[in-house]
Amino acid sequence: MAASASKYDDNKHDAMEAWYMDESLEDHRLPHHLEPKDFVSSDQLKELGVLSWQLKAEDDDQFVIEVSPEKLPNYEINMKKFFKEHLHDKEETHYIAKGSGYFDVRDKRDCWIRIATKKGCIIALPAGIYHRFSLDRTNYIKAVRLFSVGGPFLTAYERPNEDLTVRKEYVEALMKKAHVDGHAAEAEAL
Repeated sequence: MAASASKYDDNKHDAMEAWYMDESLEDHRLPHHLEPKDFVSSDQLKELGVLSWQLKAEDDDQFVIEVSPEKLPNYEINMKKFFKEHLHDKEETHYIAKGSGYFDVRDKRDCWIRIATKKGCIIALPAGIYHRFSLDRTNYIKAVRLFSVGGPFLTAYERPNEDLTVRKEYVEALMKKAHVDGHAAEAEAL
């Protein structure tokens, strides 16, 4: 979809960047790039069910969360909670209205991918994917939670939670896609 024809650009834009992370436990607000850097394309994220867009519209202040030491009550406690690996039983979609931060997701091999988001990005994490959130060194993000069913509140289920139906469905969908993609690659080789 061309930028001039739409309010948003589907999955490829300047408001988001992703890469494989190192295993360091140092300050989680740092980028944690592997050396050499190993970037992840929007198509690779799409294979995991992670979608994103860049909105070209004015800020929407409905269901807004501002995360910074000055804006978020119980900042330290909440940041630890956001950074614990968890999943939700519903899709989690955010529009980044201001600032920037990291969403970390697991790939099919259980490796961390760090997704850097900034103003204008819309990111959708599928139900059942393990993930976590951290601010970057700017220590500020203003995000609007977008939702379609059940209101703005999501229950977090900490890892491990492999028996949760939504987790089983997510893993099954990934395996099915990998199986279909594998057959497509075999057919192309013939």
